[in-house]
Parts: sequence; C-alpha cells; structure tokens
Amino acid sequence: MNSLKKYVAEFIGTFVLVLFACGTAAVVGCSSENGTGYLLTALSFGLVIVAMAYSIGNVSGCHINPAVSIAMLVSKRMSVTDFVGYVVAQFLGAIAGAAVLMGFVGRESGLGANALFNDDILRSLLIEIILTFVFVIAVLGVTSKTENSAVAGLVIGLTLTLVHILGISFTGTSVNPARSFGPALLVGGDALANVWVFIVAPLIGGVLAALVYQFLSGGEDTAS
Repeated sequence: MNSLKKYVAEFIGTFVLVLFACGTAAVVGCSSENGTGYLLTALSFGLVIVAMAYSIGNVSGCHINPAVSIAMLVSKRMSVTDFVGYVVAQFLGAIAGAAVLMGFVGRESGLGANALFNDDILRSLLIEIILTFVFVIAVLGVTSKTENSAVAGLVIGLTLTLVHILGISFTGTSVNPARSFGPALLVGGDALANVWVFIVAPLIGGVLAALVYQFLSGGEDTAS
C-alpha cells in the first residue's frame, strides 16, 4: 500500500507539472523575443516543483521525472520495482495532464511540446544531456543530507527554473521524459516523431549526474 501511495503521488505531481507548467508555455509562449512569456514559462516549471515538493515530497520524494528516478536508482536510493512504478506513474500523469490541457487550449496550442534545436538531433541531444545533468546533480546534492529537507524543494525548483531560462530558446527544455512524452503524444506530428530525443537525453543526463555525484561524494551518498 505504501508503494501505491508513492505511485499515486508521482502521478499527481507529474499531472500538475504538465497541466500548469506546459500549460503556461502553451498560453504565454516560449519565444526568447517575448521576454515576459519566456520568464513566466521558466518560473512556472520551478514553482510547480516547489509546490509539489512541499506537498507530496514526504510521500514519494517528488521525483515527477524519470531522469530523477533513474539517478536515484543508480545511486541505490530506490529499488528497481519502485523505479518502474514511479516511471509508469509519471508517464500516465503526464498524459493525463496533457489531455486536460488540450481540453482547455486545444491541440493547436502545441501543449508546451518540445522541439529540436534548428532541426539538429545531435545538438539537441547534447543540450538536453547538459541541462539534465545540471538539474539532477543539484537534486542529488541537496537531497543527500536530511538537514537540507526544509530547503530542498526551493533549491530544486530554482534549479529547474535556471535550466529553463537557458534551455527554452533551444529545445523548449525537457530534462524530463514524461513531461515531453505527454504533450508530444497528443500533439503528434514532428513533436511525436522527435520525442525520443527528449526521452533518451534526459535519461543519459540523469545517469551521468548520478555517476559523477557518486565520484564527487566518495560513495558517501546514503540518503534515501
């Protein structure tokens, strides 16, 4: 039952992330020429993390991102069974969030789906790997000590805002396979054809962050 509660929490968190953050992107836009909309979109992703961290964080840890979950798996902070359960819940939550968002703003809004940077797959992969690495290593660092629990949600939310401020003008910023898959599935077309980039790259970035953090911490990372 405890595991089920964790999965439900991850479903809810990812649902909220897609509905509110991708929804903001769909409504105000992500063009770097439109500074206000650009910053609002970046802030919305960070603020959702803050809100969810302090509401469901005590239940599931508030991963709401397969890249974070795979880093926790590599860091031995979660079991394979929980990893699978988390990822399934995250993808289902993202699809549900995108479905509700589509009901509000329509498919033609784009639903905050990601796109390749100048139609360049390799550069898009590299960008997303770097952005995810920075985000996930911050997650691992701030959650490695229980005394950081009071500020962890704020730090993680601000870090996600940071990577969005840089990444939006390139790929729209994914750093989260579930967040990318939900909107892409319902938008279809190029968004769905290229969504594999925004699944593979964040997972690679998450694994790299876990391995580098293990090296830097000297294997002393024992937080759960």
